[in-house]
Amino acid sequence: MAQVIEVPVIWLQGAACTGCVVSLLNSFSTSIHTVLLRELTPGKHVSVRFLMPAMAGQGQQVIDVLADTAGDDYLLVVDGSIQLGHPLFATIGEKAGREVPMSQKAAELARSAMAVVAMGTCSAFGGIPSGHPNPTGAVSISELLAREKINKPVINIPGCPPHPDWLIGTLTAVMRYGLDAVKVDELGRPTEFFGALIHETCPRRADFDAGKFARAFGQPGCMYELGCKGPVTYADCPKRMFNSGTNWCIGAGSPCHGCVEPGFPDRLSPLYEKINEARLENLRVGGAVSR
Repeated sequence: MAQVIEVPVIWLQGAACTGCVVSLLNSFSTSIHTVLLRELTPGKHVSVRFLMPAMAGQGQQVIDVLADTAGDDYLLVVDGSIQLGHPLFATIGEKAGREVPMSQKAAELARSAMAVVAMGTCSAFGGIPSGHPNPTGAVSISELLAREKINKPVINIPGCPPHPDWLIGTLTAVMRYGLDAVKVDELGRPTEFFGALIHETCPRRADFDAGKFARAFGQPGCMYELGCKGPVTYADCPKRMFNSGTNWCIGAGSPCHGCVEPGFPDRLSPLYEKINEARLENLRVGGAVSR
């Protein structure tokens, strides 16, 4: 029987709602059972060594797993933002009887990882925890690495929460073809999933072109007047949809909130207010969108 290569994965969770983990556990096209127990790609198997919300172990025994894995060629997945406002805002384990700040552990694990995957908008761009006035000093994993002068490849998979396909597809590409096979945009997002504007592929685009706008929720027509952020949001939600392909935000009658873009939610708020032309240009120039 051919030897199966094990690719260790450490999933570290900062300030988060656990929605990113729940999204992964609800993966359908490639089930979580396949991800965790079978070969994700021929000859290679993902070995999730550490995933706090979904593992049975606890205490020092699982903290020891992090130290044991640090010597391997592993992939670090981070979801949730990193709190820099105080060392005790977020901690993980102890060393010499004192709590270890999450920022310290994340930097330590990133240094020896082959690459870092930021799962979710909080990890990729700071997300909701970094919203004004940001009392905890929440930052993205990329900002933490920049502050610590750690030069490590980072793949951003934003979303609140992200679609499970976005992570599994990225992991599969990395395992099968290597890091260089994952083409990313200027924000570090895989272009396979974040390469097109939602506005361009939205099933209500024809209504926009025809000037047919919904004036209240539940009405037919484009929801641009109700605050839809599709014109400034890059993701494949319209064709991929969520909940095993059942539906997505606009399909369920809600405007797109732009949750995969930097500055979400602050720079894209008010969520239910129309983006006028001046504000639209400001978002583009200010970097809240990728192009």
